[in-house]
Amino acid sequence: MGASLTVIGAGLAGCEAALQAANLGVRVDVYDLKPQTMTPAHSNPNYAELVCSNSLRGAGRESAVGLLKDELRRLGSYLMDVADRTAVPAGGALAVDRELFAAEVTAALRRHSRITCHSQRICSLDEIGGPRIVATGPLTGEELYADLQQRLGQGSLYYFDAVAPLVAADSLDMDELYFASRYGKGGGKDYLNAYLSREEYYDFVRMLTEGERVIRRDFEPGEIFEGCVPIEEIARRGPESLRYGPLKPTGLRDPRTGRRPFACVQLRRDDRQAETYNLVGFQTNLTFTAQREIFGKIPGLRRAKFIRYGVMHRNTYIDSARILNAALQWKDNPEIFFAGQIAGLEGYVEAIAGGLLAGVNAAAMISGERMMTPSPRSILGGLVRAITTPVTDPQPVQSNWGLQIPFRTARQDPRRDLSRTESAEEITPWREMLQSRRRRVLLATH
Repeated sequence: MGASLTVIGAGLAGCEAALQAANLGVRVDVYDLKPQTMTPAHSNPNYAELVCSNSLRGAGRESAVGLLKDELRRLGSYLMDVADRTAVPAGGALAVDRELFAAEVTAALRRHSRITCHSQRICSLDEIGGPRIVATGPLTGEELYADLQQRLGQGSLYYFDAVAPLVAADSLDMDELYFASRYGKGGGKDYLNAYLSREEYYDFVRMLTEGERVIRRDFEPGEIFEGCVPIEEIARRGPESLRYGPLKPTGLRDPRTGRRPFACVQLRRDDRQAETYNLVGFQTNLTFTAQREIFGKIPGLRRAKFIRYGVMHRNTYIDSARILNAALQWKDNPEIFFAGQIAGLEGYVEAIAGGLLAGVNAAAMISGERMMTPSPRSILGGLVRAITTPVTDPQPVQSNWGLQIPFRTARQDPRRDLSRTESAEEITPWREMLQSRRRRVLLATH
């Protein structure tokens, strides 16, 4: 196998793609800014940094993203394996120790005999020839994105995303916080809860709507991805919005009263040592000063030490439906693949899924083998179908039951066994194909 593969970007998609291709016998060069250069949104010199939450969302197969995780595990996803091994308690979700996760993924790339890592900014696709995977993520550099716009013939597609703050556990007042998970899921100490009275809640909403913002203008519809709306923007939609969103009290009981609290702020462990906590759903565009003042009004957080403040950033992506085929290849240049969030796959697990597919297919193209194009009977295939089907207003896509074909009505609950059976039937032959190819590479190596 003479040709090598270049992966541009070492986020979730790029790392998964590199490991997939390398374990299918391809020599891989990975280019990333890190560790020499960091963007304002990054704080960890390792690859595969989880910039926003440390949660990969629902763990069980009763959710679409949970079923996608199951599909990725069956296909041999390397990052899903690391996520499972670095998991922290999070009720019904899969959350990870973000530092340990990034460190383990980085180590896997750097010790792999067929992967070479380069700390170098790529500003144009002309800088590197041959088979390439563009996995630069939503924070793609301006120079490279301008180069892509010129080549792809598209205008700027973007949305705003935000990050939630992290606080030090030893700065929290544990007399005002309570361990509990919604409906008793998990081990009982998966989340810390700050319960708000009616008066505290409405004062908090008022402070959020009046707080000073970094980006001070009002946002247009569609500019903010609905999965990461800043908490102050949710508050601006109406005084009750937060009680039906990130501050919902459902599934919880206030031990002081024995009743459901009026509202609840949840903090999720961010590492295995429980030294850092993430404010769940608190993505924000507030200034650092406003965050200290407003979030400090939450019971238990009055003396909180912020390890990381919430920030907002602009994310870019391409019009995949016009540009890519079902193998995630550029239609006009089959040597180039796109993977992850730059291709319009929104979310950590979805980015890993795109990386797996692009890595497998780039390796297949190099070796002259069949590419993997799962059908929408699986969530993975449904995601690819969603981003490669032409629409008038291309938007990023997350896992949902509407992606799986045939679509079922609410009366025919898609979360039941039928969806899982169809997913397994679709994924099994691809899993067997990949297992056979990996075994062949191992035998040839030894």
